[in-house]
Amino acid sequence: MTDEPIDDLTDLPGVGKLTAEKLKESGYGDFMTIAVATPKELAELGGLTEEGAAKIIHAAMGLADVGEFLTTAELKEKRKNLMYLSTGSKQLDGLFGGKGLETGSITEFYGEFGTGKTQIALQLAVNATRPVEDGGLGGHVLIIDTENTFRPKRIEEMATALGLDVDETFAKIHVARAFNSAHQIILLKKKANELAKTIPIKLVIVDSLTAHFRSEFLGRGNLGPRQGLLNNHMHDLLRFADINNAVAVVTNQVLTNVGQMFGDATKPVGGNIVGHTSTYRLYLRKGKAGKKVARMIDSPENPDEEAIYTLGQEGIRDG
Repeated sequence: MTDEPIDDLTDLPGVGKLTAEKLKESGYGDFMTIAVATPKELAELGGLTEEGAAKIIHAAMGLADVGEFLTTAELKEKRKNLMYLSTGSKQLDGLFGGKGLETGSITEFYGEFGTGKTQIALQLAVNATRPVEDGGLGGHVLIIDTENTFRPKRIEEMATALGLDVDETFAKIHVARAFNSAHQIILLKKKANELAKTIPIKLVIVDSLTAHFRSEFLGRGNLGPRQGLLNNHMHDLLRFADINNAVAVVTNQVLTNVGQMFGDATKPVGGNIVGHTSTYRLYLRKGKAGKKVARMIDSPENPDEEAIYTLGQEGIRDG
């Protein structure tokens, strides 16, 4: 559970309840987010003058909890509290140094349709409910489903294959359908944090991260607003993972770089915003004989290597 404070935006000069609600609905629900905004964007979102917005930003800078610098020794000690979530495949775990996915970070899985993005996410959800000694996190799971791909039957099949009590597993996996990008943002910013106060959330999954943003913000003219909201959303996710010592997982769609002449022209949606905020990035593709291939594209400490896995009724296993 988290003891995260809830910022009261009405403490800011010139911000009443109505303005506070407008800002929260647009992704500006805490002092930190407002403190780093520009007067122009805040004015447009809150129906304010730029002068008034500037005063609000200045006040938010004074109220925001910016944390403190840690020595390397203190940071090393803090990392001893990290936990690791097994994928169920030793080869996939090997891409993470053999431990699995790390708490306090975001892991992104991207690839074409049929490469197993959602299936890996569901497997991780089941695994996270298992005890720590079995490669799990011994906690509850939140899934934000943006493409209506969640199926209880898959959870049942995976849990049964691991010898888990299906009813207990069901009770620990909480799913919400996000109908648009604004709904997706508020589910994480509000509902996830509320739930984390009552139960130990150890894994949060967004499947998929960019689907709504991609369909709602069309054209180059909307690229800036889209990336701004996506950036805030990713940082909300990273903050949730850090505060709750939880694993954060996002699946992502891909597109083809038509200007690339050689090599694999596939790239993830979201550009640098998603790339820079994700701690680990894995590219999934189809292999031979029905097998799948995962490649570690970006990691703070692990090399660029590949792993082969299979996807069957029982879940994710070694290739």
